[in-house]
Amino acid sequence: MRRDLTFGLVHGAWHRGACWAPLRAELASRGFSSVAVDLPADRADASVDDYAGCVVATLREVDRPLVLVGHSMGGLTIPVVAARRPVALLVFLCALIPDPGRSVAEQQAADQPDMMTAVWRERYLPLHTVLPDGRTQWPPEVTAEIFYQDCPPAEVSRATGQLRPQGMLPLRERTPLAAWPGVPVEYILAREDRVISPTWSRHTARRRLGVTPRELPGGHSPFLARPVALADELLSAATAHGLLTADAQ
Repeated sequence: MRRDLTFGLVHGAWHRGACWAPLRAELASRGFSSVAVDLPADRADASVDDYAGCVVATLREVDRPLVLVGHSMGGLTIPVVAARRPVALLVFLCALIPDPGRSVAEQQAADQPDMMTAVWRERYLPLHTVLPDGRTQWPPEVTAEIFYQDCPPAEVSRATGQLRPQGMLPLRERTPLAAWPGVPVEYILAREDRVISPTWSRHTARRRLGVTPRELPGGHSPFLARPVALADELLSAATAHGLLTADAQ
């Protein structure tokens, strides 16, 4: 197995590190190591600072160039990690993008109401449950339609069973990111995403990150729906930034 590059995988809201299993298997089949982080997402009081600390601790023994991938709400964490430890490349995957000085809630209220898709805001969000401590969760019968519309049935069943309540503090608090770290960045969106708006992703990735997003077909969870295509994009991104040679993919 090649050990000159490691992929650190940071999951999104309501998920666990186990959601990355198909992508990790695909990367391993090509000789690349990966580490999937389990964030303390089911703690009502856990902040992005706590999430970043968890990622840093989980990856503390990784001493090779690190490609850090953040899915969905994981996008709020990965640049904070890059400010604390060496990271060779940040990849935002169908992800929120923090704005130093503001919270996600402030972004949405002020000038980015289209951050989430219309179907998310109008159809799905009213279906979620707010627990007494402020955490949220989803009825199992709607998660396939929201997150996994194009995933294999076996993966849908497994992923739905792994979902857990999610603390909302990372969306309400102002990001601990004071300034963008000097790390190369890529963004990968899914064109039929029902959660993060692809239109918002295209615009904000260009404006805030200075990159034109790479695009995949399908929904919010390409690590389950099309791990081969996602691995191709991740390795292509690593090659574009000089972390791999073309024959190493």
